[in-house]
Amino acid sequence: MTSIADNLQQVHTRIARACSAAGRDPASVRLLAVSKTFDAEAIRAAMAAGQREFGESYVQEAIAKQDALGAQASALCWHYIGPIQSNKTREIAERFAWVHGVERLKIAQRLSAQRPDDLPPLNVCVQVNISGEASKSGCAPQEALALCAEVARLPRLRLRGLMAVPAPSEDAREQGAAFHRLQELFIALRAQLPQADTLSAGMSDDLEAAIAEGSTLVRIGTAVFGSRLRKPAGLS
Repeated sequence: MTSIADNLQQVHTRIARACSAAGRDPASVRLLAVSKTFDAEAIRAAMAAGQREFGESYVQEAIAKQDALGAQASALCWHYIGPIQSNKTREIAERFAWVHGVERLKIAQRLSAQRPDDLPPLNVCVQVNISGEASKSGCAPQEALALCAEVARLPRLRLRGLMAVPAPSEDAREQGAAFHRLQELFIALRAQLPQADTLSAGMSDDLEAAIAEGSTLVRIGTAVFGSRLRKPAGLS
């Protein structure tokens, strides 16, 4: 049974190999450890191995872990990567440094209004439903640039780029094509808003395809922490 430290090393090796194959510097890709459903002890184990960025999808669960970690939590960078409910925006704005799932201007406006003045601007990625799946969150690709422009104008937010979860596929060409469409949209975004520097794409099963198409941040859960635990009852 491998440890979280061993898993992290294996993921870093995969990232380095994928970057080498794509002619990229491994330092250009950040690893976000997706710790949703795993406890504070799992985060401590990842911290001991040098990991500092963690992704959570359930607000109450994340806050409970931050509180359990105490002073250690302030040394970490917390990313909210789940769907955003309007009644959770204040807690997200107060407790996280990054939000990856903005798909509507209303949500961005609430995050902007509720971000405390004493905190740095909240880093925001607009989520794109790049594969057009009815079951997936995210704005339509043709709406993404306009939404990004609106988000970039809001105070106390910093637009960082795009996030997407392409439809899974066993066909390598189909998988690569989805990431390529996302990369083209990111290039168009950077032409419009040069400050955008983050393409959040790629997970445990497809990080290589994502990196080949320009991902700058991969969101890795299973390959770091093991099989996903069940969502805690009553949390959102």
